[in-house]
Amino acid sequence: MEVSQPAGRKREPRWPASIAIVASIGLYLVLPQRLVLGPRWFMPALELGLLIPLTLSSPYRDDAETKVLRYLAIVVIGLLNLANAASVWFLVHDLLAGGKTSGTELVYSAIAIWLTNVIVFGLWFWELDRGGPAARSAGRKHWPAFLFPQMVQAGLADPSWSPAFLDYLYVSFTNATAFSPTDTMPLTSTAKALMTAESLVSVITVVMVAGRAVNILP
Repeated sequence: MEVSQPAGRKREPRWPASIAIVASIGLYLVLPQRLVLGPRWFMPALELGLLIPLTLSSPYRDDAETKVLRYLAIVVIGLLNLANAASVWFLVHDLLAGGKTSGTELVYSAIAIWLTNVIVFGLWFWELDRGGPAARSAGRKHWPAFLFPQMVQAGLADPSWSPAFLDYLYVSFTNATAFSPTDTMPLTSTAKALMTAESLVSVITVVMVAGRAVNILP
């Protein structure tokens, strides 16, 4: 079956991704101090220090985007990923070490980490598929990393349709919920590795941490 390649749009706004990043920072700030990497303010300040000038200087992802701006965007996602991975590690370590964390606190922490996981990998999918939003808008990358239904069957969307951030966020959410792809398939090794990593974090958070928390709820 031939896979259609959408022509792309002239540009894609950055603000949906920026709002998602701010939401993930907010989720990080509500975690207990023992589950954060370094001082509570450090990672959020670093991420916002990069995100704010990036959003203001480049509110749209288009063909005019420089490599420096794209690298900065990747650094922001990497910092979010690092902080959340550390939180997962600290939470699991606290659980296995028999910490005095209450069941309610474990549930809230698991929810915050799980939601951040969805946001982070939605950002990765959005940033890496066919070279990122700017490259997709310019049509510079031919082979997709993800196969959306609109790319397979004609008549499901406008011929100029191209996935936006919310499409990738949905893919991330369904992958974290089902622990596997649903309606959108990964095509490249990188996409498969990312989806595997996301599912692994989701399994650890939901099955091990949340399950244990329910058992010790007062």
